[in-house]
Amino acid sequence: MLIAHPSGCYKFLKGIAPYSCGVVAENGFQIVHVTLREATPWREGFDRIEAHLKASDLGRDALCGVELRSPKPFTMEGFIEFNRDYCERLEAWGLYADGVNPIARTNVAPLHNPPPAPVVRGFSYAEPSTGGAAATLVIAGAGELVDGALEEDQIIRRGETGPEAIAEKADFVIQVMAERLAGLGANWDQINTVDVYTAHPVDPLIDRLVALAPVKKYGFVHHITRPPVVDIEYEMDMRGPAREVVV
Repeated sequence: MLIAHPSGCYKFLKGIAPYSCGVVAENGFQIVHVTLREATPWREGFDRIEAHLKASDLGRDALCGVELRSPKPFTMEGFIEFNRDYCERLEAWGLYADGVNPIARTNVAPLHNPPPAPVVRGFSYAEPSTGGAAATLVIAGAGELVDGALEEDQIIRRGETGPEAIAEKADFVIQVMAERLAGLGANWDQINTVDVYTAHPVDPLIDRLVALAPVKKYGFVHHITRPPVVDIEYEMDMRGPAREVVV
C-alpha cells in the first residue's frame, strides 16, 4: 500500500519494521541520491546526513533512503537487534509516519575490505523541484526472503548455493523488484541504477538481468558483497533519482 508521508515530499510502500519497500517523490519534489566518499560509522553517519540536509535548507524529514555496509552477515537474531537500535534513531528523528517506518534501506556486507562496524555508505532525500520530469524513486534492497519476513525458514532454498539455487533466488528477487516498482506507481523507464549484491558469479544470470529495461540502457553494478543475514545469498536494489551527488 502506497502511503503519503506527513511531510508531503514523498510516498512510500509499507515494508517491515526496519525499512519501507521503497519511496517515490511527490509532485513538486525530486529525489537526490548521495554517496559518501568515506563511509562513516552509522550513528555518526546520521550526523553527516543531518549536516548535508541542513546545508541544503532541508529538515530531517527529507530523508527517505539509507545505505549501510556491515562487517559480515548477521545472524537473524543479530540483525533484529541491530535493527532495533537503528529504528530507535529514526524514531528519535521523528521520521515515522503514524508508527510506520517510511525509510527505504539497503544493508549489505562487503566480501573484501569490510568495515569494522556498520557504516553509512549513502542516502537519499527529497528536495523541491521546479521541473516536470517523471517521478523519482528509490526501491529498497531485497533478498530471497518470502514476504520479507525475518525468519530463517522463509529463505528460499536456504543453505543451497549451486547455480540452479542462485538462479531461483535471483528470479524471486527480480520479481520483488518488479512488484515494488509497480507498487510505487512507476515503470522501468524511471530506473537508471540497478545494483546486484552477491558473492556468487553473476555470469549465469546475465540473460535475466539484461532482460530488464534499465539494464539494457545503463547496465548494472555488481557489488561483491553478501546480503545482511546469514544464508541469504542474493540481493538487489534500484533507483531513479533526479541527480547523483558524491560528498
